[in-house]
Amino acid sequence: MPDMDQIKGKAKEAMGGAQESAGRATGDRDMEANGAENRQEGKVQGAAGKVKDAAGNMVDKAKDAINH
Repeated sequence: MPDMDQIKGKAKEAMGGAQESAGRATGDRDMEANGAENRQEGKVQGAAGKVKDAAGNMVDKAKDAINH
């Protein structure tokens, strides 16, 4: 199951991409830059979520190995 940061990161990445595209289409460089920044922040947040999810899976496997 995906970590909440993965979900939020993907949403932020998508919104940032849309904002970046809108800024590019309208010639609004500030909007384009803000969108690119948000998109990158979303990627980082999603990656952090993947790490947390993987760490949780490792803990679960370790617990299973100890209990069996």
